[in-house]
Amino acid sequence: MKTDLSHLRADFPILSRTIHGKPLVFLDSAASSQKPTQVLDAMDDLYRSHYGNVYRGAYALSEESTAAYESARATVARFIGTESQQVAFVRGATSGLNAVAYGWGLNHLGEGDTILLTLMEHHANVVPWQMLARYTGAKLVYAPFTEDYRLDLDALGKMLDDTVKVVAITGMSNVLGTMPPVAEIGSMARAHGALVVVDAAQLVPHVPVRVDDLGADFLAFSGHKMLGPTGIGVLWGRMERFEEMEPYEGGGEMISDVQLDSSTWASIPHRFEAGTPPFVEAVGLAAAIDYLESIGMETVTAHDHELTTMALERLTDVPGLKIYGPGDVADRGGVISFTVDGIHPHDVSTILDGEGIAIRAGHHCARPLARAIGAPATARVSFYVYNVPSEVDALIEGLHKARKLFNVA
Repeated sequence: MKTDLSHLRADFPILSRTIHGKPLVFLDSAASSQKPTQVLDAMDDLYRSHYGNVYRGAYALSEESTAAYESARATVARFIGTESQQVAFVRGATSGLNAVAYGWGLNHLGEGDTILLTLMEHHANVVPWQMLARYTGAKLVYAPFTEDYRLDLDALGKMLDDTVKVVAITGMSNVLGTMPPVAEIGSMARAHGALVVVDAAQLVPHVPVRVDDLGADFLAFSGHKMLGPTGIGVLWGRMERFEEMEPYEGGGEMISDVQLDSSTWASIPHRFEAGTPPFVEAVGLAAAIDYLESIGMETVTAHDHELTTMALERLTDVPGLKIYGPGDVADRGGVISFTVDGIHPHDVSTILDGEGIAIRAGHHCARPLARAIGAPATARVSFYVYNVPSEVDALIEGLHKARKLFNVA
């Protein structure tokens, strides 16, 4: 490989583990990534030495925690090329997408309006819109994909009309690895006055992102898929869209004033952060971003491409194996879903686990997509900065072992 990141493995304590007596090979980063010591140490330091609830205390610990929290917001803003006031901390991409559906959608959609999704979406970018449609009377339509697993832009273009008020798309499919041309779709949607919402849970951890270049109105991603902790995510919005949006949760700190019969909201983005925010987790996310930036996001992307290219080539050596997703690495991320004739994906996963190899099996929270590709379940491998070529070799050896155990011809 041209991009050698093997030295990074020493930063991830869990990679020194053995599973069933075998070295751990972790190939499930699309579900949740592992954490480097730099992230663990940053959170531990705040808990041990600076912990106090943010904003609420006129004492040193509270002020230190508040400063760390707002510094984390500035780090996130820098990472995606925006301003701090356009970054709202949420529990994850799912909660960010729900915030848009309820905070913006309930006030802007009604009978006769259309929400345009794609068949590639994760449930987090389907179910909130289904619920919104039920509440408002709007209807849902889904853009298909082509035979080579790319989004069908011609079909999407024909579906776009002036009834479409929201276009909600994935930045990278967590099943197919497909990366739709978000900027192009955004331009098409804006021509019809539609809001553009991007589920970037798989995109932001792996590709350099500048939100203004994407043509989106809202974008959501999660910390735990990009070396950070669980319980923290980001909702970015254009300021004019944030101003059109109502808070979807009420409580402490998101208010300017509370009367007996009414409340006024705090400034943006704080009005979207009800209750005690995940400020320790925000510090962990900032440390994860610092770590990724020290590598360079272009390098992260190149590393993904090299491992994915290697895996796609080697997987073709496994008889009866079918890959779901674009064959050209330039059009996909480091996620590969597949089936093996005669072996259920859950059995594939179980056998690989016996070899110390962690992969995903199932519908990957994308049941409509699973039905569309005719595979109720697939096995999925996904790569990140700590993976190395020898782990691809281990995967292939494990798959050959699975075929032998099941006596698959």
